Amino acid sequence: MPEMIPNMTGVLIAGGQSRRMGRDKRFLELGGQTLLQRALSVLQGLFAEVLVALAEPLPQLAGPGYRVVTDLIPDCATLGGLYTGLASASHARIFAVGCDMPFLNPEAIKRLAGIGAQADIAIPKLATGLQPMHAVYSKSCLLHLERMAKSKELKVQALADVQGLTVKLVFEKDFLDIDPQLLSFFNINTPADLEFARKLLAGSDQGRA
Repeated sequence: MPEMIPNMTGVLIAGGQSRRMGRDKRFLELGGQTLLQRALSVLQGLFAEVLVALAEPLPQLAGPGYRVVTDLIPDCATLGGLYTGLASASHARIFAVGCDMPFLNPEAIKRLAGIGAQADIAIPKLATGLQPMHAVYSKSCLLHLERMAKSKELKVQALADVQGLTVKLVFEKDFLDIDPQLLSFFNINTPADLEFARKLLAGSDQGRA
């Protein structure tokens, strides 16, 4: 059981728009759990405070051990969820992650949280690019997120270029010893991704048998 991460809130961004999947990703099942449940269970094992940020209220998502918050700035996609989670958090820093990442690695999250303990943003930069939905943000980002939302600049990764914020890039090599396949960063966008995740899970279950 990993140790809890102090002085940081875990935020699950679960807005609900799943255009490429064609159905609500939050309720897709993998290994007997929904994608939302899989991500939530990892965050609850790491953070004393866990928030689930939704675009719109969804009563069936209420549950023990976490708080549901709905977008304070509507129609801003992931950026709106990040703003809402950050504004609603009790702590000065959050770890924000998407609900479509089925193989979150608690040790990778702990490492990122440690690296980002003093930065305004700690964001992984992999060969595939920045990973804004597996990153640490401080409340110093709020004014910039609000400005971006008002001007409809909705690419969260653009926050890493904002003057005045301390940004710590974390590279693939910093995770390989604990997550050699970088599966913590794998996300499900399409039916093919879901099928691949099911094969990965079946393979790991056979390996444990």
